[in-house]
Amino acid sequence: MRSRAVPFTLPRRITLDLMALAKGIPTVPVQRRMNLKALAQARVEAGRPGWPSLFLKAYAAVAERMPELRRAYVALPWPHIVEHPTSVASIAFERQYAGEQAVFFARIGNPARQPVAALHKTIRDLAQRPMEDVKPFRKMLRLARFPTPVRRGLMWLGLNMARTRPWQFGTFGLTVYSSLGAESLHPISPLTTTLTYGVIGRDGRVNVRLIYDHRVVDGSTVARALAELERELNGAILAELRGTAKKGHVAIAA
Repeated sequence: MRSRAVPFTLPRRITLDLMALAKGIPTVPVQRRMNLKALAQARVEAGRPGWPSLFLKAYAAVAERMPELRRAYVALPWPHIVEHPTSVASIAFERQYAGEQAVFFARIGNPARQPVAALHKTIRDLAQRPMEDVKPFRKMLRLARFPTPVRRGLMWLGLNMARTRPWQFGTFGLTVYSSLGAESLHPISPLTTTLTYGVIGRDGRVNVRLIYDHRVVDGSTVARALAELERELNGAILAELRGTAKKGHVAIAA
């Protein structure tokens, strides 16, 4: 039996770069079992906006109240922690490229201040629009064509310059496999926090996990953030969905 060499695709190069940049970051996962039964029912009545839009808005709202979630470790001009004024979400998308499934990333600014319906539309467009029409995907593919030392040098600069970091990488990440019946246990990322959740059960219960950079925040802060996230989902987000249903504004399910 003879094996064959499989060359790295352009998206795979970026994934390798991100893993290399994240290698030295001490990340720790914290999990909370949440009860989102009322939210799940309200979501159906509101036309089934995607769960990612609900979690994005809720987490960004929590980050508005907890500035620790908007902080990042940067190395320039010297190692220090910087606090960003607003949240920028970095979302992982699986898209087909060059005949195979590949991971691409896009950012959404200040999700806390956007309606759930608008977030749902943005995420759906990023997941379905032709690749050549999505600016962050085109930018990612251009970067992937540079030699490895150049790519990683540019990415390292983007991560370690406070002014460029939010829009180059985001202030927090979201990666989810629940639509495939699975959940990520410890996603690796160079971001301060990465949010993920599992399959939402018929009883509305779900495991929600936040992976954090221990250089920037501590586990107790993250545990409180998850509790706040559950309250936000069952509070302001639930109220928004119920209001949407009463007005007859129905989202188009992804």
